[in-house]
Amino acid sequence: MKIGIIGLPQVGKKTIFNILTGVDLSGTDPEKLRSPIKGVVMVRDPRLDNIVAIYSPAKVTPLHIEVVLMPPVDKEYIKSGHLFEHLNDANALCHIVRAFKNEMVYHIDGSIDPIRDIDSIDTELILSDLIFVEKRLERIDKESKRRGEYDAAKEKELLFKFKEHLEKNLPLRTLHLGEEQKKIISSYPLITLKPLLIVLNIGEDDLKRPVLPADLVEKYKVQGVYIVQVSAKIEGELSQLESKDDRDAFLKDLAIDELAVDKLTRLLYEALGLISFFTTVGKEVRAWAIKKGSTAQEAAGAIHSDMERGFIRAEVIKYGDMMELGSEHKVKEAGRLMVKGKDYIVEDGDILNIRFSV
Repeated sequence: MKIGIIGLPQVGKKTIFNILTGVDLSGTDPEKLRSPIKGVVMVRDPRLDNIVAIYSPAKVTPLHIEVVLMPPVDKEYIKSGHLFEHLNDANALCHIVRAFKNEMVYHIDGSIDPIRDIDSIDTELILSDLIFVEKRLERIDKESKRRGEYDAAKEKELLFKFKEHLEKNLPLRTLHLGEEQKKIISSYPLITLKPLLIVLNIGEDDLKRPVLPADLVEKYKVQGVYIVQVSAKIEGELSQLESKDDRDAFLKDLAIDELAVDKLTRLLYEALGLISFFTTVGKEVRAWAIKKGSTAQEAAGAIHSDMERGFIRAEVIKYGDMMELGSEHKVKEAGRLMVKGKDYIVEDGDILNIRFSV
């Protein structure tokens, strides 16, 4: 999984990147920041911690998400076209938007207006997709004239549908696509098809109130956009505290229900349509990510292709049963360990033991 972090200059991208990855970019050569910078986020899942407490394994392997900090989205970067190239292989986008006020930190457009900034970036991404669609249509026409047997009727129909949608200033993620249509565009570098998470970087005064009107949040939600408010300044201070008790006390004083890194990774999971399952094989407890709706056999493939190919059955323990009864042995005694076949739809939090033969 790869997440592309984008945003205008001076919105707090480096601070949030540091909170997520632990990579401190302060003092970095500005020239280096003109290229994408990679980092890794560990997904903090309290369920994994609770399972570890029961099994006491020698090794614990949480999930990780790769994040890529893009250069500031300014006119030069947009004009170069590199932004859209850099975002091609991202599975989702995370747009950092400035909502905090600080006269010491300039804004590229001279004032603080989160709605304007969101729409500004959206327009650039939509325009990028529209340009690609128009060029692709032109290429199809040329190929059709050159090769009489070339039949791209379905592709052209879909592209015209995209063009009409984009010209209404709507992202492609709001379109419902069938499996055949998804196959047609599988190699297309379309940015607005990707899930989008908007992170409003707020000031301390806004911790207890929403920055955006409820109707606007609902509008974005309909467009497949996830919105979360985070104070990068406060979260940065929290990350400097070594004691968990100190962090918990700080969170309580500020009425923050959870750390930004936990909230962001959870929403990214939701945006990507992912769920987690766990394995407790040998001396290792490990978390795995799969698409929501995946079968037990597909979950086996996430672990190893041989397990998917030689799948026999999956022994399933529900996370709630494990927490209630306190051990695998007691789950078995209570008759709650389930044996499922390859078509079983894995649920978020399932603890799986895959039986296979190759």
